[in-house]
Amino acid sequence: MSTRTTAYATWRCALLTLTATSAALAALALPAAAAPAQDLEGNNHTITVNGSRAFPESVAADRHYVYTGSIADGTVYRGRLGAKTLEPFLPGGQDGRTQATGIKTTGNRLLVAGAFTGRFFVYTNTGKLVSSYTVPDTGEKTLVNDETVTPDGDVYITDSFRAVVYRIPAAEVNAPATGVHRTLEVAYRLPDYVAGQSNGNGIVTTPDGKSLIIGYWYSGALYRLTLATGEVRKIAAPALTSADGITRRGNTLYIARSVNNEVATVRLSDHDTRASVSSERTYPGADTTTGVAVSGNRLLITDSQMDTYLYGTPLTSPTFTIESLPLH
Repeated sequence: MSTRTTAYATWRCALLTLTATSAALAALALPAAAAPAQDLEGNNHTITVNGSRAFPESVAADRHYVYTGSIADGTVYRGRLGAKTLEPFLPGGQDGRTQATGIKTTGNRLLVAGAFTGRFFVYTNTGKLVSSYTVPDTGEKTLVNDETVTPDGDVYITDSFRAVVYRIPAAEVNAPATGVHRTLEVAYRLPDYVAGQSNGNGIVTTPDGKSLIIGYWYSGALYRLTLATGEVRKIAAPALTSADGITRRGNTLYIARSVNNEVATVRLSDHDTRASVSSERTYPGADTTTGVAVSGNRLLITDSQMDTYLYGTPLTSPTFTIESLPLH
């Protein structure tokens, strides 16, 4: 296990210890009475990720495909919408991509965050490398975690060990696939990072596209960053500790809470200054729910088995999966 991975395991273990007596950690043990979520046809769907070390941290979907990536080796997997299995699309290690966390699509581009490697990758939807990036060499630990795309096409990226947000301009995202290498540029700085702990994690735009919403994994706080001014304000909302991946439809956020093995549905209000939790969902077989995406009327959730990856304990299951649940 790398030094960066060991550091990640350390803060995660610390939070697990901190919350050992809380209701949040109790959610790790799924209620025996929990019933399978069902859609209008009375079915839930499990998507298999065809890799022995898949450990799918994030998930994304466009009009044609579902994507996920392995934090263990950087493989990117893909399958047609409605497919039962995702197959390797971009091999692990290719282009220096040895880990994958946040995955997003925009137009005909695929975006892949490189976790503890401090890397970030932009591909075409046919798998050609447009560009790769590395965080500035400051000597600090890094965890390039998740990304979002604004209406003008710019990409904003969180770093869970550095209190910053990086930006890639739309012109670079849509440039020809030359495989050029660049340095990630810091666009904004964030408040209240706890030294040595993971904080800025999931990130989405507000409904008007003028601000970013960033979830803090350790504290469970949500922050709104106004792009025009750089002002950062805490959103008035209940703390959602272990907030990991976030996706949005309209004024509704879906937040994957990894330690809790659940997805929280959160409603924004008052010009995105307040938020309330309308539901918290889990399902049989949930296994460290780190990623979430909306695809049509479905909610896609990763069963990442992240604890197994970090601590080296036996696999819960040799088969890695993504759950597809009805959106409501």
